[in-house]
Amino acid sequence: MKFLYEGKAKIVYEVEGDKCLIHFKDTATAFDATKRANIEGKGVLNNTISSLLFQLLEEKGIRTHFIKKVSDREMLVWRARKYDLEVVVRNITAGSLCKRLGLKEGEKLKKPLVELFYKRDDLHDPLICTEHALFLGLAERREIREMLRMALEVNKLLKGFFRDHGLLLVDFKLEFGKLPDRTIGVIDEISPDTCRLWDAKTGEKLDKDRFRFDLGDLLEGYRKVLERVQGG
Repeated sequence: MKFLYEGKAKIVYEVEGDKCLIHFKDTATAFDATKRANIEGKGVLNNTISSLLFQLLEEKGIRTHFIKKVSDREMLVWRARKYDLEVVVRNITAGSLCKRLGLKEGEKLKKPLVELFYKRDDLHDPLICTEHALFLGLAERREIREMLRMALEVNKLLKGFFRDHGLLLVDFKLEFGKLPDRTIGVIDEISPDTCRLWDAKTGEKLDKDRFRFDLGDLLEGYRKVLERVQGG
């Protein structure tokens, strides 16, 4: 395997030319990695949850880079040319939305709110609009439209799936890439690292906010998510 990239939570290797192997690490980071810890078992949980959710999207006709889970910590994916954009979909007010707009946490939105962020660590991933993305050459207009359309489709599917398993999908972020067949697909991961998930009855936070704000054992929250989504 050829080493390609190491990020905060994953290591990516090239295999078989147009495929990659993603290794999920145990590192947890928050606040632009100014808060960091190694939490044994986190990578296994994120790989398992992401694999399950990617399989769900593929079964419902939503294109992703996922091929298969190959071990506890690794998944095989199609190599993709990623866009330097994050698409965030919000169903309930939380996080930076509350901070930016002075909103109270936990208010249900009348319809999903979709936001674009520029993936630049040195700029702290700023919020941008479509015209900014076009000006910066991050994607073509039709590609941005397709990403936004897919994000809302993913939201509709995952929101219902999590609801059926006793969880509220508060918000989540997606990354997209151009796959070997030139189609746009969802890449990276879908896990409690990238989704805010609350217990539908108690409101308990079961995502990375547990680590960000010292709300309880991170692995306990992630295990609860996995138990729910595997529970049928």
